[in-house]
Amino acid sequence: MKFNQIILIILAIALVLVISFFAYQQKKIIISRVKDAPVQTKTENSLNQDNKPQQTPQPVQSTTTPAEIVWANKNIKQVVFTFDAGAGTQSLDTILSILKKYNLKATFFLTGKWAEKNPEGTKKIAMAGHEIFNHTYSHPYLSKISDEQIIEELTKTATIITSLTGQTTKPYFRPPYGDRNQQVRDIAASIGYQSVYWTIDAWDWRESEGVSASQVKARILDNLKPGTIYLMHIGDNITGQILDDIFSQILAQGYQINPLSIGVK
Repeated sequence: MKFNQIILIILAIALVLVISFFAYQQKKIIISRVKDAPVQTKTENSLNQDNKPQQTPQPVQSTTTPAEIVWANKNIKQVVFTFDAGAGTQSLDTILSILKKYNLKATFFLTGKWAEKNPEGTKKIAMAGHEIFNHTYSHPYLSKISDEQIIEELTKTATIITSLTGQTTKPYFRPPYGDRNQQVRDIAASIGYQSVYWTIDAWDWRESEGVSASQVKARILDNLKPGTIYLMHIGDNITGQILDDIFSQILAQGYQINPLSIGVK
């Protein structure tokens, strides 16, 4: 074999080796990029297999928490009067006396602190056959406290009222200030309570702000509709002053005045 031929063979082999080496390195780079590339899932992709935009996931609504009560049964010509107690007792005796006069039963939402401070008043309400439900222990803003504190507020009140009356405060509670959200309602429901709001706030509690008895009376009568749930209070003077006349006018128009447990049926 001539010397020139040997040189050409060596150069050809070298060229093949160089090409093979660069091909191998390129393959390694491609494999590395594939491994490092983020995997795109269906939730990260804006399009699904049908090339349609995916729907944004919606929050799951609780299927166990009962709906909040805002109205009584509107198919019956009736109204419900609810009386909250968390401060004073100014109108308590008058309220009970007027209810007895008209042979009516009403609904009371008591705080645990109020019941502790007024054990005889609590017993008096129960002995007259009226409903007593839960208004928490210390009247807090429920949306601003922990789940554990919400449970404590309700269970502590239940223990106090049951010890005084022998009756349960379930199944209803009223959030103080009307402050509640879905989380509050879910936590309350987990221990057996359903939230009760109101249809009309009578504004009797605004007595210290200058609201008059005639204004509260007008607010009640001007908003008289079947199924209305009225919010009133024990710890003011206005309620005791106007309740007799209010009941008289409402009954004269053919309405029933029912406790909450009857009104929501």
